[in-house]
Amino acid sequence: MPLPQHDRALSIDLYELTMAAAYLELGRTEEAAFEMFVRELPPRRSYLVCAGLEQVVSYLLNLRFSGEQVDYLRGLPVFEAIGDDFFDYLRDFRFTGTLAAMPEGTVAFADEPLLRVSGPIIEAQIVETFLLSMVNYQILVATKASRVVQSARLDGVRRSVVDFGTRRAHGPDAAVLAARAAFIGGAVGTSNVEAGFKLGLPISGTEAHSFIMAFDSEEEAFRGYYDCFGRRAILLIDTYDVLEGARRAARLAPRMRGVRIDSGDMAELSRQVRRILDEAGCEDAMIFLSGNLDEYAIRNLVRNGAVADGFGVGTKMVTSQDAASLGGVYKLVAVRRQGAWEPRAKLSREKATYPGIKQVHRHFEPRSGRMVRDVIATAEEDCPAEAEPLLEPVIVEGALCMDLPTLEKIQDRAERQLERLPQQHRRLDDPEPFPVEVSDALQEQHDAITARRG
Repeated sequence: MPLPQHDRALSIDLYELTMAAAYLELGRTEEAAFEMFVRELPPRRSYLVCAGLEQVVSYLLNLRFSGEQVDYLRGLPVFEAIGDDFFDYLRDFRFTGTLAAMPEGTVAFADEPLLRVSGPIIEAQIVETFLLSMVNYQILVATKASRVVQSARLDGVRRSVVDFGTRRAHGPDAAVLAARAAFIGGAVGTSNVEAGFKLGLPISGTEAHSFIMAFDSEEEAFRGYYDCFGRRAILLIDTYDVLEGARRAARLAPRMRGVRIDSGDMAELSRQVRRILDEAGCEDAMIFLSGNLDEYAIRNLVRNGAVADGFGVGTKMVTSQDAASLGGVYKLVAVRRQGAWEPRAKLSREKATYPGIKQVHRHFEPRSGRMVRDVIATAEEDCPAEAEPLLEPVIVEGALCMDLPTLEKIQDRAERQLERLPQQHRRLDDPEPFPVEVSDALQEQHDAITARRG
């Protein structure tokens, strides 16, 4: 499994473990169900692209506490009054619960359960931190990447987007996850070689300005690079003068793969460079644009007539710079008593939750197949014939119950989902909120708990 999640038991907030110890000490070992959802979409966002599930699955299936880790926890002052039973429990820990989730690549919206974990309450509680960390970040980047790709294809031309963000990601591990998430969102590849090695992602790269500057002349640098890489060479032409660089590239590397422009008025420069290349007989040479790009910059380039075959997008995509965090939360929704699930809900102002185990029913327009609305329902409700349920079982009683899709299939799912989301719900500026409703049965369940607690 790509990016296996071994030895991650301490990737956790301390309070997960203090609660686990208290549950065990107090004899609270009943089953519980938790759901992850996003309360509110980030500014300018109108949808989410689900990502990160494969790493969640690997984590749950491989979750173990080593003897060294248990000894470390045993020595923490907070656990000085906790008996040996808890630490023996950790030494034997295995995830035996159930995971249901929206498949990666699914388009989702605020308040909808993205995944659900059920099982012994300690098991379901202890995994919260890792799940939120992994899923929040990958959804954030996958969604941002989908917006970038949407802009690159604004006029119907399928221009490519490549992840260039490794050096600006929040560490090397985040860079690999970002490359994965960006691919789900529609990027065709990444500059990150580790992501290529571990995930099989297509990798792409050119050269840096330092390579050009290391030679006595741009001509010498171009000739040397082309001699090494031939038809694979993409020459960086903006170190000194873009147009002169384009002329030199066309003359010295007539069968090159293309050129990259990283600065300047790229819309105007790209048009002029295209003419230079075409007049020199380099009609097949691509033009690749990079440099501080995001969906808005790319939209402006396309609208202003930039001639580009692809874009390299880095910092603003892998950090989702305009919306740098996702407020995904993981909340208890039910406990199992005497064989029956009892709904639970948080009622605090502005952070209230809907109780009980839920499902999301997605409705479509029969003729066009376009998404019409989502309905958050209780898990017991039948899904209408014209709708489809979004959460699927992934792990049952600690065992994987499905074949996980390839990244290519996940990317294809995301693209097809976005095509079925009407344009007014995915435009970059002032998108209309997609209709998400609550079923009558779920609302009644919520009202009943509110009345009891009130």
